[in-house]
Amino acid sequence: MTSANDGAKTPKRRVTLADVAAHAGVSRALVSIVIRDVPGASAETRKRVMEAAEELGYRPDRRAQLLARQHSRLIGTVFGMAGTFHFDVLDGLYTAAEDRGYELILSALTPNRGERRAVESLQDFRFDALIMLGPDTTKTPLMVGKIPIVVVGWHVSHPAVDVVRTSDEEGMRLVIDHLTQRGHRRIVHVDGGEGAVSDARRTGYLAAMRSAGLGDHTRVLSGGLTQLEGSTAARTLLEESRLPSAVVAFNDEIAVAMLEAFVQAGYRVPQDISITGWDNSQIARLPHVRLTSVTQDAHEMARLAIDRAIARIEATPVADREQVLMPDLVVRATTGLAKADD
Repeated sequence: MTSANDGAKTPKRRVTLADVAAHAGVSRALVSIVIRDVPGASAETRKRVMEAAEELGYRPDRRAQLLARQHSRLIGTVFGMAGTFHFDVLDGLYTAAEDRGYELILSALTPNRGERRAVESLQDFRFDALIMLGPDTTKTPLMVGKIPIVVVGWHVSHPAVDVVRTSDEEGMRLVIDHLTQRGHRRIVHVDGGEGAVSDARRTGYLAAMRSAGLGDHTRVLSGGLTQLEGSTAARTLLEESRLPSAVVAFNDEIAVAMLEAFVQAGYRVPQDISITGWDNSQIARLPHVRLTSVTQDAHEMARLAIDRAIARIEATPVADREQVLMPDLVVRATTGLAKADD
């Protein structure tokens, strides 16, 4: 009689240390020593065990290894969708973590998935530290005091939180100096909406305009993070009787959307209006865009964040809690001399 289960494939059983030990003709403890790459086995034994593991297709149980360690060597990372800049930082975080023998666990922020949910989803893993690329809020992050926390991109005043950021004040000074030296006075800032980074850049814009003697010419237009919000801001300006001389956008996404809207409306950039972005992201460097933009060193910020997280994990003394990098301004084709009547 044929069983109903005849012909069905039996799930393949995971190869264990005991299987490797039996195949190599050594003890399970000796196999463990070899797999963990710790002293206690001869070169010949190591060779025999590794050959047996390869023949059987043995793969170490990563979760069991992590549980056996004092530190998991995992770093949780919460990130937002702030244009392409956060993806550049993530790339740098992966590189820096791998170079130091750590791995990242990611949890994304979306319009319907806030900080609490993003952090809670990481708690299934026993991670050693938390790096936050969002939300950019001055509120005390969750889990402060329970685990080392490094914030990338904005200032947090809590003494238990480490910060790696670029100086928004210096970035705005560079932009306004660049524009005023080319005769611009009616300079509008399209901000990033709500958030600590947007607040810092807005404050930097106002201060830089005052320092340039243009305090009476300041104007802040509500924007956001995406090209859609940049298009909305551009339409607001296009509906007015006269365009500003220059626009300083919160990020490259906003700037590029405004550039496209002005060109489609028949204006020339930079002959009729100059535009600057922020982040010097890939979109700013496209040949048909060539956007003047404040540059942040995403990979250097990532390296500093990983190093600080590991220092906290290993209880290594550190200097300043906040590390502030100085930005540069990359001048391209979207800024030029102001028109004579400006």
